[in-house]
Amino acid sequence: MPDLSVLVTPGPYHVVAYGTLLGSSVFQSFIAGPIAYRALSRPQFSSLQQAIFPIYFALQSAIPVFLALTYPAKKSPLGWTPSGIGGFLAENNRYSVLAPLVTIFVINVANLLVIGPATTNIMRERKHQETRDGKKSYDSPPHSNEMMELNKAFGRMHGASALMNLTSMLVTMWYGAELAARFQ
Repeated sequence: MPDLSVLVTPGPYHVVAYGTLLGSSVFQSFIAGPIAYRALSRPQFSSLQQAIFPIYFALQSAIPVFLALTYPAKKSPLGWTPSGIGGFLAENNRYSVLAPLVTIFVINVANLLVIGPATTNIMRERKHQETRDGKKSYDSPPHSNEMMELNKAFGRMHGASALMNLTSMLVTMWYGAELAARFQ
């Protein structure tokens, strides 16, 4: 029978939270998003993503904070390293713990509070421009100059968000490798 006393330590919660962070990122980016893009019409896909992204980026922002709070202690030849915020902020964890978790947090907060709302505003403007032009933003050219500018702006914001999300995922994997090294 497993030793249940481990459940009063932060370790198991840290590992489950890490799994949720990486798993939700991989699932949204490589499974749910592409399937929804292929299965839904553009307006339906847009509505779905507008509903999912605030929740997704809020989760991706909150989990690194939880990971900092539940950072597990580690036995070393000199004794135990601290757990929680003390371990998260420890000088010897600056590059292996602090840097990746802060990076993941900042990237996802930026997507939640800056990139996401800016993209939504551009999409709203494109919808208004579609009404003025009598043509969808994704219809074949020619488009009005205003629509071409909005499409470029949307492409830039969407590209920035996707790049930031991919960077966050890669940093999450890097942190996972650092975390796994502690289990040896």
